[in-house]
Amino acid sequence: MRQRLSLTAQLAWPAIMAQLSSILMQYIDAAMVGRLGADDSAAVGLVSTSLWLFWGLCSSAMVGFSVQVAHRIGAADYASARSVLRQGLGAAVVFGLFMGVIGCAIADPLPGWLGGEGAVCHAASVYFFVFVAALPLLTLNYLGGGVLRASGNMKVAGGLNVLMCVLDVIFNLFLIFPTRTLTLGGVEVSLPGADMGVLGAALGTVAAEVVSAALMLWYACFRQPDLAIFGRKKRERVASAVQSAEHAVEGFFRRFLPSGKVLRNALKVSAPMTLEHGVICGAQIVVTVIVAPLGVMAIAANAFAVTAEALCYMPGYGIGDAATTLVGQSYGARRKDLARQFGYLTVGLGMAVMTVMGVILWFGAPAVMELLSPVHDIQRLGVSALRIEAWAEPMFAASIVAYGVMVGVGDTIIPAAMNFSSIWLVRLPIAAFLAPSMGLDGVWLAMCIELCFRGIIFLWRLFSGAWLRHGLK
Repeated sequence: MRQRLSLTAQLAWPAIMAQLSSILMQYIDAAMVGRLGADDSAAVGLVSTSLWLFWGLCSSAMVGFSVQVAHRIGAADYASARSVLRQGLGAAVVFGLFMGVIGCAIADPLPGWLGGEGAVCHAASVYFFVFVAALPLLTLNYLGGGVLRASGNMKVAGGLNVLMCVLDVIFNLFLIFPTRTLTLGGVEVSLPGADMGVLGAALGTVAAEVVSAALMLWYACFRQPDLAIFGRKKRERVASAVQSAEHAVEGFFRRFLPSGKVLRNALKVSAPMTLEHGVICGAQIVVTVIVAPLGVMAIAANAFAVTAEALCYMPGYGIGDAATTLVGQSYGARRKDLARQFGYLTVGLGMAVMTVMGVILWFGAPAVMELLSPVHDIQRLGVSALRIEAWAEPMFAASIVAYGVMVGVGDTIIPAAMNFSSIWLVRLPIAAFLAPSMGLDGVWLAMCIELCFRGIIFLWRLFSGAWLRHGLK
């Protein structure tokens, strides 16, 4: 037990730090844009759920490859792990381009579809377009981080996410605001700025993510011992040099095309997750439509509260990443008993940590909302929403980490159905019923009820053991 706890902590801590850096990026963007006024905050909030849809679809599509990498590393089949990585790179480029084209095509009319009006729509369209245009590179980033975590290397993935957060702050400082004078230690310093507002926030974050993606892929493909697919064997380079140029190029690209078995396994894992994420984000978009008639203040408060709450569930996703790696490698090594033990251990740890985070969220809500927005009405609505949500954090943790456990063995169809059934059949009807009478509080009360329900059904499946019988063969 001590060894399992130690190993879980070693993997979970860097993963939590990576999640923290990602959440801090959202805080940074939200706080900086919040200083521009309620309209710009509403513009970002209006399309944020739609961006999560596209990001989540690209991320989910790559999970099928990283899970297979974890299984092969667990079985000490490193050559197959490298082969899966190569095939994942090809799939990432194709899928990222496909999603990017769709996103760019709907960027202009999307804010209007979501109920936005006037200047809010234009700023929202620009913000959305910048992010979706970068999806091919972001998809490669998701794959690189996923395979590094699957190999057990949480430190590099986490460190690069921290770097991305630092770069986001730097880029945003120069791109969002105009040139201004700061006083540091009694000395006035002129800080140049592009005064690009919402567009600058999008460009700054994308630039930080692109740098992170490049470094993530470089480490996975050149430096990670179990995965490096370039510069490995001198005799392979000599043999390929002897081949004709035509055959060498043809063989190079063929290795990056997914084989039938790898593609089938990737689809078995990723297709339900991708569909589930699409349906869940679709539901979140519907929530945005429910909130939109409540006014600009409610839209902005809802977006800021979602960002603020992310700090609370960040440890759950970090522990969930560790659970996927530990359970996946145990399952690949044919140790189902160990996989089950890691499942119970990580879920219990996640629930304990997020219970503490829920208490912190309750008491810290006013300070967090003051940080994100200077507008009193936005602060008041956001604090009320966050204090409702704090009650759901323990059960939310159960659903997050248990889902990571089940993904580790490749069991995604039933868990995906549980996720989107819960949000569509529980959260949305309650939110639509309560919003007219309770306003934004009603929407967040519906979320709290649904997350508690979701946690209960995931705990039931975890303890039933059914997930171990539905993994990849």
